[in-house]
Amino acid sequence: MGDLFVWLIAFFILIALLVIVIFQLMALADLEFDYINPYDSSSRINKVILPEYITEGVLCLFFLITGHWCMSLLCIPYLYYNLHTKTAFGRCD
Repeated sequence: MGDLFVWLIAFFILIALLVIVIFQLMALADLEFDYINPYDSSSRINKVILPEYITEGVLCLFFLITGHWCMSLLCIPYLYYNLHTKTAFGRCD
């Protein structure tokens, strides 16, 4: 029964990630069809970047805590990419 709750929670976290990605794609589609200017589009997308990164990190941590090693191993490269692009960890200044 516990595994069912783990997968339900993971499912709803993935749905939240899909909603964030669809929002970003809609903002880019509006930009492509000239409904909004680039400044407004980038400000809309930048507002949801950090919640997307946090949600992905929570999902990866959730899989690690619950012992789903294969799923956490699938999440780690994307989490590394997010850390690499967002922080100064990957920059050569």
